[in-house]
Amino acid sequence: MKKKKQIGLDFVVDKLTNSIENVVTGDSFSTDITLISSADLKSTTKKNGWQFDWKEEFKQPERDVYKLTIVNNQSIVQGLISVEIKSDHVYMHLVESAPFNKGKTKIYAGVPGNLVAFACKLSFQRGHDGNVSFFSKTQLVQHYIDTLGALHFGGRVMIIDTNAALKLLNKYFPK
Repeated sequence: MKKKKQIGLDFVVDKLTNSIENVVTGDSFSTDITLISSADLKSTTKKNGWQFDWKEEFKQPERDVYKLTIVNNQSIVQGLISVEIKSDHVYMHLVESAPFNKGKTKIYAGVPGNLVAFACKLSFQRGHDGNVSFFSKTQLVQHYIDTLGALHFGGRVMIIDTNAALKLLNKYFPK
């Protein structure tokens, strides 16, 4: 069996918001994060501007793919995350904002932060103290330290520990 090459994540945390925020109006919208369905995958293709092959990701048995949507609008996917539950942490394989939430003309800010906070929430729910890890693109290591409070473990390995996870959780999932 061929071992897949680890790709570094290259999502940019544009802003830590309380949910997701309309870039033009500043209005906040409550979000839901749920497992993606095969029907959702029809709109999350490279042909529609998505960077990754989410159908392939969905087929990986050890991974779960979640979609971020606005409450009461489940049909429009704002972003996606692929995670794997490890023995002592949650590993993020991929994080991607919808094509319309990237670049200078993006509609909503806060999508990547929301997805990472969700990975931290999953980690707490699984008894892993909020610990999350991922591989970063080299040029984004400092960005993740500054925006997420992630720790640089060495090479391109990044870790979000309990303290950083709690800050993200309190921002996106206040009780």
